[in-house]
Amino acid sequence: MDIHPAILASSHALGEWPLCHVRLQDDARFPWLVLVPRWPDARELEDLPEAERARLVSEIVQAGAIVRAIGVALRRPAEKLNVGALGNITPQLHVHVIGRRTDDAAWPGPVWGVGTPEPYQSGHLTTAIGAARAAFSSGAE
Repeated sequence: MDIHPAILASSHALGEWPLCHVRLQDDARFPWLVLVPRWPDARELEDLPEAERARLVSEIVQAGAIVRAIGVALRRPAEKLNVGALGNITPQLHVHVIGRRTDDAAWPGPVWGVGTPEPYQSGHLTTAIGAARAAFSSGAE
């Protein structure tokens, strides 16, 4: 199964879970993962069988732990997790798990359409990916 080009262009691969590809959104303003279920032609949650929907919820919770680990590593720990499966622009089913803070650029509103994404600088990208992969291997998955 292919990942939509817009998702590939705006994120970095982190790993694979039983259901989803796991990617780091390339916007350093927020610790942010994107989960892309490997399910052909899925556009909506209802397109997944019930067991796969349950697996997705489990993977969302696991992603939240990784988002929190990234926030801590970048010295901006998440105070709140936002989860969304919008798909208005990119139709392939994917779920955003975003760490939020009361002092972030979009608080208290949604992150979409606020400001301009700020790609990670190489040092911070290395830190974020390292924290994510450490959380993967420590049981967050």
